Amino acid sequence: MRVFLTGANGWIGSVVASELLAAGHVVTGLVRSEEKGAVLAAAGGTPLLGSLGDLDVLRRGAANADGIIHTAFGLDIARIVELATEDRRAIETFGKVFAGSQRPIVITGGVGIMPSGETFTEDARPPVMPAFPRASEQTAFALAERGLRACVVRNPRSVHGAGERHGFVPMLAAVAREKGVSGYVGDGENLWPSVHRLDAARVYRLALEAGARGEAYHAIAEEGVPFRLIAEAIGRQIGVPATSLTPAEAEAHFGGLAMWVAGNGPAYSRQTREMLGWEPREAGLIADIQRPDYSTHTVE
Repeated sequence: MRVFLTGANGWIGSVVASELLAAGHVVTGLVRSEEKGAVLAAAGGTPLLGSLGDLDVLRRGAANADGIIHTAFGLDIARIVELATEDRRAIETFGKVFAGSQRPIVITGGVGIMPSGETFTEDARPPVMPAFPRASEQTAFALAERGLRACVVRNPRSVHGAGERHGFVPMLAAVAREKGVSGYVGDGENLWPSVHRLDAARVYRLALEAGARGEAYHAIAEEGVPFRLIAEAIGRQIGVPATSLTPAEAEAHFGGLAMWVAGNGPAYSRQTREMLGWEPREAGLIADIQRPDYSTHTVE
């Protein structure tokens, strides 16, 4: 299959590209620079220079594809409204190019914070959060309702792996290094789902090959890791103690990350495993953080 992949050099997109190429697919990847394009070309893909805001470039990439996997999204959360609008327009552009065809579109989503005692399932269809107005999956489901072959792969809060430089673990480690303690809120029993990025990449490939029909797939290997264990593992890595914080202390300690640190978000992947025949193979989050080569440093 000829696949147009956005975010082809990203933390998740780069391993999705490798997974697709290893399975015999032909990959054209959206990249932001010639340097990043050279990396994709060396791996066997074809770079297409541009960004999610370049709708003509997106149309060109989609027009020549048998399927699309969309993993790109900006990292600057201070620009979340602008980034969410750009993302929605990109997905709608893919829908217009693929209208009337049976070509699949796989869109990246995520699992949210859940009330105590509840678990996020593949059947959930949450509304857009006003405080975080990314509407990737809602836009994808709207395409499916119009008859397009669109589906969503939801990633957990922690998509981990050696060399992680942008995710939650490096951000939490940076806070712990600055404050001198690795904090958690209360008893730290709030649950974070997780997946190794190589396992997540296989979910994307399998979802594409299964043919998108409005499903939500969960790339969830561990349905819920107590956050206290994550904080302790980070503390051991950087040599600081893990400490319980009150909610008020957590606000001062973590800043904008406090909501996510304290949030409870267990998520099932039972339907995904059954529908796609997927089982995770890689190390779990705590074992991964404790590896000597695991990076707890963010990109400068």
